[in-house]
Amino acid sequence: MEQKKLIIFMPLIEVGGVEKNLFIISNYLSEKLKKVSLITTSKKHKKKFNSKIQLIYPKNNIWNSTSKRIKFLICLYLLFLEIQKNRNIVVFCFQANIYCTLLCRLLKIKIIVRSNSSPSGWSQNFLKKILYKKILNLADKIIVNSLEFKKELKKKFNLDAICIYNPLNIEKIKKLSKLNIKNNFFKKKFINIINIARFTDQKDHLTLLRSINLLKNKIKIKLLIIGGGINKSKILEYIKLKELTQIVKVKNFTKNPYPFIKAADLFILTSKFEGLPNVLLEALTLNKFVISSNCPTGPKEILINNKGGLLFKVGNYQDLSKKILFFKSNKKICDKKLLYAKSKLYRFDQMVNLNNYLKLVKRTLTI
Repeated sequence: MEQKKLIIFMPLIEVGGVEKNLFIISNYLSEKLKKVSLITTSKKHKKKFNSKIQLIYPKNNIWNSTSKRIKFLICLYLLFLEIQKNRNIVVFCFQANIYCTLLCRLLKIKIIVRSNSSPSGWSQNFLKKILYKKILNLADKIIVNSLEFKKELKKKFNLDAICIYNPLNIEKIKKLSKLNIKNNFFKKKFINIINIARFTDQKDHLTLLRSINLLKNKIKIKLLIIGGGINKSKILEYIKLKELTQIVKVKNFTKNPYPFIKAADLFILTSKFEGLPNVLLEALTLNKFVISSNCPTGPKEILINNKGGLLFKVGNYQDLSKKILFFKSNKKICDKKLLYAKSKLYRFDQMVNLNNYLKLVKRTLTI
């Protein structure tokens, strides 16, 4: 039987962990499969994809300034056109899972869905919760990136999922971290902290800033925040209001953040919810101790229930402040925790997890 064509569906490619996984997984699959296409509106990222991948995107640039929902609809239309040309396909959806699953089911096309972040962030929306449960149950396969996430889907929505961890390229991260950078901000004899995340409510930067404000007169501390997004003005306003400009620096997203992580002493994540945050894996790879919110899902799994780092209650800046002070005063304990967390990074090995993706995709393509 002729192998079906694989169409990867990712309407909007921004900057973040989901996108990193998209590039790695898509490029690997394109090396192993004969026919791989990608539907997106974000053609500016064309160079990050293997030339073997056929990129399908709107020809008119006027769509670049439209809303996210409009971009979803455009890509659904492009997918519809592809299905009309060739029904011998399987769709691998990275984004807009509900819309894409519904279209594929209506047209009787097989679909694999990759759910990227915990539904805890939005499941209070009753209608969305019902739609999520009913429609995603129609997908042929659901992939999640942590065991905790898998359990959450089963408990909240009675959905069966397959856990495949995010592929972690340890050698590449270490290599990129060796690049020389200008960094006059971090200082010796200070606790140099780094946070890398989109400036959105989900990432909860205000909890991080409140904890720093609580500590500013107690210990020598520096915080570098790398990111971008709609909450940037709120972050800068808070820094100015609390007179933190000498302590906190905000830097726009950079293609290679690893030298900055390497230069830090401590990585802090304050998210309200996640899937499996890549940035924690990258920080551990570069031998950085991690303090993270105990948000659903991922951090607890990466840090092995506090054995490989420190977890604090979501949104509790006082608790986070105490954890930072613990890090300062208990170096030997924290070094042991870091060593333990690093010993468990094999779970996220790039080739092991990419091969798990390939096996699942191949099975679906040949059914």
